[in-house]
Amino acid sequence: MRIAIYAAVAENGVIGREGGLPWRLSSDLKRFKAGTMGNPIVMGRKTWESFPKRPLPGRLNIVISRDPAYRAEGAEVVTSLKDALTLATAKGRCMAGADEICIIGGGEIYRQVIGLADRLKLTHVLADIDGDTLFPIVDPAVWAEVSAEDVPAGEKDSHATRYTVYERRDEAAGRT
Repeated sequence: MRIAIYAAVAENGVIGREGGLPWRLSSDLKRFKAGTMGNPIVMGRKTWESFPKRPLPGRLNIVISRDPAYRAEGAEVVTSLKDALTLATAKGRCMAGADEICIIGGGEIYRQVIGLADRLKLTHVLADIDGDTLFPIVDPAVWAEVSAEDVPAGEKDSHATRYTVYERRDEAAGRT
């Protein structure tokens, strides 16, 4: 299964502030839900704990925690990214329609997985935002932009965005 990173990233690289999102993007949450539905989703403990309602329905929720005794009701818990990817691959193959492992945060998980990912599905928040958690730099020598869509701020959005899909250059080159 392909590995896809899903993230919203401000122009200055910020993805979070004080354990939460530093923006309100209702339009993007709808896209995120549609894109991840029916697929395994992998996240760190802090991301899991930031959800007001958990687990996210319609998806296999996998939480990574260094604490082997950690419990996340409604989710599978593993102690490493490697174990999360192994579990997501094994269970994802049994999920009708599942076609990718969705990595949904947070910052530490993104740093660990970006070298393994096949695709980035990034919502670029068109503003510099104050925050304490950053997304890794998207190296244009590694990542090719394959699609982009400008999205004006909707009624329930705090910012305009640009939704961009990137593929690892070796994979993008293989398709041309």
